[in-house]
Amino acid sequence: MKGEEVAPSNGNPARGGFHPIDGMRDWWADAPHWQRYGVYLALIVLALILPAPWVGSFMSPDSDWTTVLIFPVGTYILLAVGLNIVVGHAGMLDLGYVAFFAIGAYTWASIGTSYGWSFWPTVLLGIFLASVSGVILGAPTLRLRGDYLAIVTLGFGEIVRITANNTDSIGGARGITNVPHPEPIFGVEFFLDPAPYYYLMLFAIVLVIVFSVRLNKSRVGRAWAAIREDEDAAELMGVPTFKFKLLAFAIGAMIGGFAGTIYASKAVFIEPNNFPFILSATILAAVVLGGSGNLPGVIIGAFVIAWLPERFRFLSEYRILIFGFVLVLMMALRPEGILPSRQRKAELREGTGGMGAMGAEVAGPDSEASAEVTK
Repeated sequence: MKGEEVAPSNGNPARGGFHPIDGMRDWWADAPHWQRYGVYLALIVLALILPAPWVGSFMSPDSDWTTVLIFPVGTYILLAVGLNIVVGHAGMLDLGYVAFFAIGAYTWASIGTSYGWSFWPTVLLGIFLASVSGVILGAPTLRLRGDYLAIVTLGFGEIVRITANNTDSIGGARGITNVPHPEPIFGVEFFLDPAPYYYLMLFAIVLVIVFSVRLNKSRVGRAWAAIREDEDAAELMGVPTFKFKLLAFAIGAMIGGFAGTIYASKAVFIEPNNFPFILSATILAAVVLGGSGNLPGVIIGAFVIAWLPERFRFLSEYRILIFGFVLVLMMALRPEGILPSRQRKAELREGTGGMGAMGAEVAGPDSEASAEVTK
């Protein structure tokens, strides 16, 4: 039952000593509604005042802070929330997630420049095409698991980039220039001022977070958790694993395409080199660093991954060295991530955490992870 101590497993205590982050997470799990809504309200106020110059003078003294909040911070958070559905909820390792980001960006850039369509309906088209691409990739490959699936998705990401590089109708290696800005909406104009783009990105992030939370608490979320913990057992219990894995892939791709359309509308110019493999690896690092499967942790991880190189920009090339050192240090001190969920932390402790079991030992019915599931 919720709140009870978990029985020791394998001779080890189920819970170690008190840790501030773990204590905060446990408080949040038992917090009443009025406290939760108070935190939500505080976060919204914080997000609204975040572009203020006095905040930027500390957070990003060598760059325009509002622009940094759009890319990389906001874009990374939006992509990480989408990839978290594939990796954190469904337990599939995706190394080609940047492909869906590219499909969304190229959808708006090519249609906006060639046909003069409005931005707002084209966003829906970009989301749809990215989602269809996810289904096309997933249908023949999702019977693979672990490293094999990761290799296939990595190849898909490179195929999309190379195809864009060799297709003259979408600009080829020269890319697409003069990508139009979104049309004014509710009296807000999108042009050179980065502030409207920030609030557009913020709206997209909030929308995707609500969508992800609702999904995770639904029957779909429970099916994903069952697949992530033991796909064979889930299938034996009647869960249509292939259908739910394909759904996770399509939804993750959909969010990636959504991020791509917003990015292209702000960037004005895109080319294939804007969508390298390292971007997929960076977003995956954000998900793992923050705490795969736990939405607040993933958002914090994406923020840290995007913000640190900008904060230390004055160190020039050495900032990448410091960035890598900080990542290694954090993973050494918190291998389960900055803010993992209690269930995922228990899974990791028993060898079934990370991106699904991936051949690791499967948790038994008396395990700590199983006890967390029943809460």
